[in-house]
Order: sequence, then structure tokens, then C-alpha cells
Amino acid sequence: MGLVIIFSLITLLALYGVIRSFREKNFLGVLFGLGTAAVFGWFTIMTVLHHGYPTAH
Repeated sequence: MGLVIIFSLITLLALYGVIRSFREKNFLGVLFGLGTAAVFGWFTIMTVLHHGYPTAH
């Protein structure tokens, strides 16, 4: 359960970084932010699907 929380926080912070970089016209930051959000968002979704929420024992 802790892993899902950490992954989702990283995803949310990456999305915040994308919005902020887009406002500042920092397109390299947008690129890396989108990549981070995509990877960690995928990890979040697959961890929830595989292990369940709350964690199934």
C-alpha cells in the first residue's frame, strides 16, 4: 500500500511540474514531466490492479 501512495504522489508532482513548466514555456521540462508522469502513472495503475487496494494478502 505504501508503494501505491509513493507512486501516486510522484505522478501528481510530475503533473504539477508539467503545468508549471508549460506556463513558463520550458518545453524540455514539459517533456521530462510528461515522461515521468506516464511511467509512474503506469506503475501506479498496474500496482493497484495487480495487488489491489487495500492490499490483498
